[in-house]
Amino acid sequence: MRIALRIEADRVRRWHLRLADRLGVPGVDVAVVAAPPVPPPVGLDGLFVMERRLLRGGRPGGGDVADASAVAARLVPGGTFDMVVDLSARPALAPGASTLVVRYDGGFGDDAALAALLAGAVPVVEIAEAASGVVLERLHASTEMAVGVSGALDAVGARITTALVALTAAWRSGRARPEPPAIPAAPRGAPRPPGRILARELASTATRAVYRLLCEAPHWRVGWRHVDGNGVLARGDLSGPGWSVLPDPGGHFYADPFPAFEGGQGAIFFEDLDHRTGKGVVSVVRMGERGPVSVAETVLEQPTHLSYPFLLHWDGALHMVPESSAAGDVALWRCTRFPDRWERVATLISGAALADATLFEHAGRWWMTSVAFDGEGGYSDTLVIHHAPSPLGPWRPIEAEPVLIDRATARPAGAVVRVGDRLFRPVQDCSLGYGKALAITEITRLDEGGFAQTVVSRIAPGGRWPGHKLHTLNRLGRLEVIDGSVPRPRGAPFRALAERRWRPPA
Repeated sequence: MRIALRIEADRVRRWHLRLADRLGVPGVDVAVVAAPPVPPPVGLDGLFVMERRLLRGGRPGGGDVADASAVAARLVPGGTFDMVVDLSARPALAPGASTLVVRYDGGFGDDAALAALLAGAVPVVEIAEAASGVVLERLHASTEMAVGVSGALDAVGARITTALVALTAAWRSGRARPEPPAIPAAPRGAPRPPGRILARELASTATRAVYRLLCEAPHWRVGWRHVDGNGVLARGDLSGPGWSVLPDPGGHFYADPFPAFEGGQGAIFFEDLDHRTGKGVVSVVRMGERGPVSVAETVLEQPTHLSYPFLLHWDGALHMVPESSAAGDVALWRCTRFPDRWERVATLISGAALADATLFEHAGRWWMTSVAFDGEGGYSDTLVIHHAPSPLGPWRPIEAEPVLIDRATARPAGAVVRVGDRLFRPVQDCSLGYGKALAITEITRLDEGGFAQTVVSRIAPGGRWPGHKLHTLNRLGRLEVIDGSVPRPRGAPFRALAERRWRPPA
């Protein structure tokens, strides 16, 4: 099979060559075909050079123009191809080949992508058949890890790569890809000149450096309450009984809470991160009728970072699937003495960086939702789903991997909840940044061939739960838990002032 990437020769970027490498699996030859040149945006090359020097320490990124020799090694004058992926500003049908075009908020080429980024928005990307206009893939990339406009362009390119790799693999095997989800375009501001953007980036970098010097950042905290009747899921907001903050000892943040009850004893398990090391462990606080009855104690620690201690009851015992993507696996642990002793019983998936694995049973099978990271772009936009006959596996991906690339509805944010015959899924809404808000979605399709969901509500911090972020929701019985981030000054007097400022109302 021969694939051509059609791009203006002077606009070939490092992410384009990365795309060529990813598409070039055994049996597939990938080349670059030059499209007619178009005038470059004024001032953009200079912006990218300054971002590389001042924001990335001189390190090149995927948004930078590729080295001429690397482009020349891929460039061919033409030929016969089975598929042409037209990434140019002026796409054209390739005779005798299946031609795909890439649209950024409806426009073509780098200029369309950059127009959105320069206006403070991330474009919705569509990959469509050139002849029919039928949209085959639609995605909205997360730029949570991006540095500058060039970094954001790289993050968008990384997810175009993810989608095209999946699309071409399905095409070669004769499988259909799922129906693309509806994703609304992000609101745009006024276009900003490159000089003003660079000045703002430098100011933001300096502000963040000062903030980290004065504050423990980021600082997450866990909120809990006892609630009768409708909670957050049913209300669609944080109203109802007041939230209480789970106290921390200082120097640590708490996040990703999951409640449990065993033998009449309640507990909250959570990520416990030491600000000095930046490494997370799983800790627990025992809970009584009026709240915490113990200080936090570590129950699970590994050489690599742990978080999101997902809990499930299965085979007569409490089990945990903590997030361990830094180790490249998903592991199942069983509680041998509640709540503080655990033993590892199985590796469910290995060789993959999967975050926030969330298991549930449906239609006679077990399902696992998580977000995958393939080494480039953001961590929170690519939903993958595995299925198995039991939590022990064997776990296999559903046919439509990845099922979704969307920064607003991909990443799990808590246990899936069954209400009658309906399934509701809390997700992170990272539209405005990592963990900025929650959304509740209803799963409308889930089988070995595909997945679909609809957004029921969106929930942001503020009011009943002051703070800047909100990214986990769970409930067991009357005990409901959430988390969120707030400023945490390093000095004790200022810390006390901040705690009063961000204390939830009664």
